[in-house]
Amino acid sequence: NPIKSLGSGLIYSNNGYIITNTHVIENASEIFVTLPGGEKFEAKIMGYDTLTDLALLKIDAINLAVSNLGDSDALMIGEWVIALGNPLGLFDISNQPTATVGIISGIGLDFGQKESGKVYQNMLQTDASINPGNSGGPLLNVMGDLIGINTFIMTNSPYNNGSIGIGFAIPINTVNTIISELKKYGKIERNFITGLH
Repeated sequence: NPIKSLGSGLIYSNNGYIITNTHVIENASEIFVTLPGGEKFEAKIMGYDTLTDLALLKIDAINLAVSNLGDSDALMIGEWVIALGNPLGLFDISNQPTATVGIISGIGLDFGQKESGKVYQNMLQTDASINPGNSGGPLLNVMGDLIGINTFIMTNSPYNNGSIGIGFAIPINTVNTIISELKKYGKIERNFITGLH
């Protein structure tokens, strides 16, 4: 029996490019993207990067609504943010993303290499409630500009995997650098990109 797993994504361009976390799609045999409103598409993987945990998908759609990109280098600790996504599969009930609100709790957090092999550098920390299923979804500022991709949470216990208000997002400036390479080459040639190990 196929095992279903859930995540979130972000519409990157109006012609069907979608960003998510690599860990959301890593072992998938099929990937389906459901848009707000419920329209469902099969997605192709255009490229992914395991180290930074970013993946680029493509669906056969046009005229999609796209968020403006913010500048994650201009963020201040304490500013309000909104996380959108599919926590615990709730998107499927209403065909709309669930929103949670919080602040930027920290900036520039480097975690080094995790057991999964992912390297999380320069991460944003937020207390907006992020739960399993939120991975790959957008973190927005109050203007609605995209400032990060929600990626993982700390839960303080091996038994409880829900939010305790400590979540982490990849800053959009990093996302942009990686995704534009993935769009061109399908992978990251690390010998050419500086500042990412």
